[in-house]
Amino acid sequence: MANLQFDLVSPERRLASVETTEVMIPGADGDMTVMAGHAPTITTLRPGIMRVSHGGTTEEYVVLGGFAEISATGVSVLAEQALHRDEMTQEVYEKLIAEAKELYKKKEEEFVNEPGPVDDAAKLIADMVAMGSHIGLDSERSNFG
Repeated sequence: MANLQFDLVSPERRLASVETTEVMIPGADGDMTVMAGHAPTITTLRPGIMRVSHGGTTEEYVVLGGFAEISATGVSVLAEQALHRDEMTQEVYEKLIAEAKELYKKKEEEFVNEPGPVDDAAKLIADMVAMGSHIGLDSERSNFG
């Protein structure tokens, strides 16, 4: 099976730079799997789990938005926030949810008669809760009301 180069960076650090057989990406319009020979594409990311298969293993990364640039020979991901799945603890998850809720309140106050930014903030929260549930974290553990 042909390989492609995968790079994942966030503003804080480079999380991965490996040769891979496939990358599963949480695209804004749906999940997609990228393999060698993929058509050139640029997609935005929604909060979710990115899976990278290499060396007989699969690494998982939590991404919270950003962009993926895909070519026939590689995938470069510029994430707004990203961490290795092992770093996503319940406490980290709760902090991220609290930050998203704060953003929602701010957008709600700032854009009273403009639903677009408020809807975007609400979707961010929904995507983060879904992602957390998928990896076994509990959005109901704390007071997220």
